[in-house]
Parts: sequence; structure tokens; C-alpha cells
Amino acid sequence: MNSRIILTGLSRSTCLRAIPQLRSYAQRNLMTKSHSLWATRFNAQYMPSLLARQQVRSMFIQTEQTPNDDSLKFIPGTPVLGNGTAEFLDVRSSMKSPLAKQLFQIEGVAGVFFGPDFITISKESTAEWQLMKPDIYSAIMNHFTSGQPIVFDEGDLAASDTTIHPDDPEEVQMIKELLDTRIRPSIQEDGGDIEYCGFENGIVKLKLKGSCRGCDSAVVTLKNGIENMLMHYIPEVQGVEQVIDENESVALQEFDKLEKKLGEKQ
Repeated sequence: MNSRIILTGLSRSTCLRAIPQLRSYAQRNLMTKSHSLWATRFNAQYMPSLLARQQVRSMFIQTEQTPNDDSLKFIPGTPVLGNGTAEFLDVRSSMKSPLAKQLFQIEGVAGVFFGPDFITISKESTAEWQLMKPDIYSAIMNHFTSGQPIVFDEGDLAASDTTIHPDDPEEVQMIKELLDTRIRPSIQEDGGDIEYCGFENGIVKLKLKGSCRGCDSAVVTLKNGIENMLMHYIPEVQGVEQVIDENESVALQEFDKLEKKLGEKQ
């Protein structure tokens, strides 16, 4: 009876392949007690694994290019965070997320970003997407069929950066509202995000995340897009400044040194 219930959940082709195997195991079961024990293990372990694979195969993941060649947007067709965003830039920070931790085990993964309904993965410049994609698909599908949470602590999400507080000045409230309602949705379409870091002396400080981090068009996005919109609607805004993490700053310095060395050799 158990076999029939399991088989009804499988495709016809899977059933046809499984029937000869079940007959074989049934025959062995009649021969010896040891074979009976082995067949029991098959029924308890092998068949559920078949069902799990069927469920995994039913998930369809889309990919979209981003302005950053080293970042790809993966859309699993199911909510990821729902609200807010979360970014992981190294193995240590990924310990807060079962999925991020699994993705960082894939060779070449340099960053993982979770949006409301998408996952942006950034790779090392020397890595190749063709070699990484199968493992990324597998990690995403396995996670969503496991029932584990995306992040362990929802308090780590960056949804609060544009929360309007009672003591916020009027211009700061307007900045946060524009970032959250007009600017953030457009940037998330490209697999990235922005984080509000403050407003001082007429300068809005923002941190680029996801595919926007390290993107060649990041400066254009900040100046021609975000800065122009904020200055148009809010007279107090005089400019926009990008906030760079310490690790990212060190990487940029090393890149500049390398460029200078190459220039001297030429």
C-alpha cells in the first residue's frame, strides 16, 4: 500500500522505472531476512528521496542579467525575504543564513544578496558563470524544499534604514520616502539595493548593495539618477556620497596599485 501511495505522486516515466526495481527488491525480500531488512530501508529512504527530487524539479528558477557582469539575479518564483533586504559578503557573515552559507560553499561566490523575491549572487572576476550555475541552482532548490528559514534573525535585515522616526527632520523624512518608494524599486529590478546611511551638511550618504556594489555604472546611478531626483524634490539636498565598506576600500586601493604598476611597465 505504501508503494502505491508513493507512486501516485510520481510521473508515469518515473513509475515505469521504479516498478522493476520494486519487484526486484520484493523478490530479494522473500529470499532472506537480511534482504528483507535491506528492502525495508529502501522503502523508508530511497522512495522519499525520489519524491524530494520530483519536488525540486518542479521549481523553476529564472536568471536575469544585471549592469554588473560579475553579478546575476536569480528569481526562484517564490518570496525570498518578502520585506527588506540582506547582504552577505563573506563566509563569516553568511552564518546568519542557511542559504547564504550553502551558496558560499560554491567556488567563486564572492557575495550573496537577498531581496523581496530575488537572490543576487556576485562572483569573483576570475570565476565563470557556466561552471557555477548548476551548483547555484541546486543550492537554491535544495534550500526551498528543506523548509529552513532564509535568515535566522530577521532583525539583521536592512528594512529599517528607511523607517521614518518621529524625531527625523522633515527633509530626512522626504529623503527616506523617496528612497523607499521611487528609487529602491528601480534599483532592485537590476538585482541591487541602496542603504540610507545618513544626511549631513546637505549630503545624502548611501551604500550600494547587491549587483550595484562594484558595478562600473554605480557612479552614474548615484549622480545622474539618485542625486538628480533627490535634489529636484528636496532643495536641502546638495549631493549624494557613496559609503564604502572598509574591505571594499582596501580592495579598491589594491586595484589602484595594480593599475599603476601595469601603467609603469607599459
